[in-house]
Order: sequence, then C-alpha cells, then structure tokens
Amino acid sequence: MTSYQETPTSDESINELIAETTGINHLEVIENVIDTLEQDDSAMVSHTPEGGSLWKFKYGSVEVFVQLTGKTDEDTITVWSAVLDLPAKDEPKLMRHLLELNCSSTFEARFGIIENRVVVISTRTLAELSPGEVSRLITIVATIADNNDEALQSEFGAA
Repeated sequence: MTSYQETPTSDESINELIAETTGINHLEVIENVIDTLEQDDSAMVSHTPEGGSLWKFKYGSVEVFVQLTGKTDEDTITVWSAVLDLPAKDEPKLMRHLLELNCSSTFEARFGIIENRVVVISTRTLAELSPGEVSRLITIVATIADNNDEALQSEFGAA
C-alpha cells in the first residue's frame, strides 16, 4: 500500500509565509520613530503589567503621547498631543475653526477634546498596521500639533 504525505495547498503555504513575515514588533517600530522625532532626549516610556506601553516625548513646542494597549490585532495605538487648554476665548469660533481643520488638513488625525484640553489625536487597531503607517500616525499628530498650538493659544487662549 502506498502512503502519501499530506502537503499544504499553495494557499496554506502562502498564509503561513505571510504569518511568518508579518510579525511586526510594534514596540520596536514606535521606539525607532520616536528616536527620530524626539528632542532634547525627552522620550520616556512606561509599561503596564497587562502588556501596554505609554511613551511621551517633546516635538517642537508640544508633548506627544503614544499609547499601545497590547500586541494583538485587536489592540490599538493612540497618538495624541494637547494644543490648547479650555475654557478658551470665543469657543464657538474655535469649534468652527477646529471642524474646518478636521475637514481640510488633519489627514488620519483629528482635533478633539480630552479633559478640557483641545488635542490632536489619531487611533487605530494593530490589525494589518505596517511600520510605515505607525511612523505616519506619530509624525502626523506631532507635526499638526506643533504647527497649530501657538496659533490656537494666541487666538483662543484664556485671557
């Protein structure tokens, strides 16, 4: 009797190859991006027992935070930077201005409010997230925050 060894189909082989080559180390990627952006050796990191991490670094005139909730596809990366404390002068005008910016110039980021502070923020799951996308998220938030914080504070900052 002849026995045949089961061999994986070409689709199975491709899926195994993809799984082996897509094991991106998001911690390493984030730290590499921060190393290229941070100023004055300002980068700090803390790790949680649950597997999450939080980085903080200075970029221009802003502090940027990067939070990674874990390492699975369902976990998220969130990048944010505060640009203006609230309350502010002429808040209706400020809110309209922020909505216009959200529509025209924030790419994957957006302006929002967290704990009475206007922030630039971006968040997404780790599923299919490439190193280039990680770099882009961090760079976009840092750049938009740094490019807008002083103008927003000058025009809308509390008297």
